[in-house]
Amino acid sequence: MQVRWLLPAGIGATLVVQVAHAAQYMSVEQAQRAAFAQATQFAPVAVAIDAAAFGVQPGWKPLVWRALKDGETIGWFFEDAVIGKSELITYALALDAAGKVTSVEILDYRESHGGEVRLAAWRNQFKDKTPADAVALDRDIRNISGATLSCRHLTQGVHRLLQLYAHVLAAKP
Repeated sequence: MQVRWLLPAGIGATLVVQVAHAAQYMSVEQAQRAAFAQATQFAPVAVAIDAAAFGVQPGWKPLVWRALKDGETIGWFFEDAVIGKSELITYALALDAAGKVTSVEILDYRESHGGEVRLAAWRNQFKDKTPADAVALDRDIRNISGATLSCRHLTQGVHRLLQLYAHVLAAKP
């Protein structure tokens, strides 16, 4: 008599589980204060967006604030989210009154990989960029190996917000 042992297919197989690590690094209020310590007020700004003109899905609604010091505009603050590999990355962009990038902050990062985009050295590449600059990955923004999608999508997001500033907000008094 011959005995055969049958093992269930799952025994001995490697179980692969992707775990997302959500982390909130800053609140919107903390990022606003870090970007504009001298501001006396952050006034929400309603913006009408033609999604097709910005190459985004209908319903894209970044949050926008005007940073004010004693009633005078000293800059603009945006909160937006982009997809990383499969999860959202919430970030903030600060522009001075002339529309030049002063800071990019990662507020919430939910991916298990690619968190290197939070490093100051990578985020500082955006400083002093304006709507006239290309702001393109592998052109004037360096990629991070292992974080390519996060880098690409954050770079595209910053570029979109700069264009939003140029086409919608720059003309506002």
